[in-house]
Parts: sequence; C-alpha cells; structure tokens
Amino acid sequence: MLTLFGSIAVTIMFLSYWLESRSKWMVLVFAIGSALTAAYSGLAAVYPITVIESLWALVALQRFVRRFRLEGAATRPA
Repeated sequence: MLTLFGSIAVTIMFLSYWLESRSKWMVLVFAIGSALTAAYSGLAAVYPITVIESLWALVALQRFVRRFRLEGAATRPA
C-alpha cells in the first residue's frame, strides 16, 4: 500500500510539472505532490529524500505565490 501511495505522489509531481506552463494552479499541485512524496519517503525511512522533497515543496510553494501575485496584478484594471 505504501508503494502505491508513493507511485501516486510521484505521478502527481510528474504530471503537474509537465503541465505547469498552462496554469499557476499546476505549480501548487506540484508543491502538494512534492509534499506527498516527502511524506512517503519519511514513512519509508528514506530521510535524505524526505529533506530534498520537502525543500522542493517549499520552492514550488514560493513559485506559486510569486506567480499568483504576478498574474493577479496583470489582470487588475489600472
């Protein structure tokens, strides 16, 4: 069951990374997928990967916030 969870988490990461140019929301989904992968690797006791995936989740969350602000500012009337 743990392997299935990890496979789903990595699939979410892959697909959202592939589609992130289409929507800022895919960047957020990538952050969620990274967090899920970090949880999986923590449950599997692979702690170096847990740290790396946690950092990926934080970087993706930062990218989402930045993109959300930029796209929000671009759609507001002047």
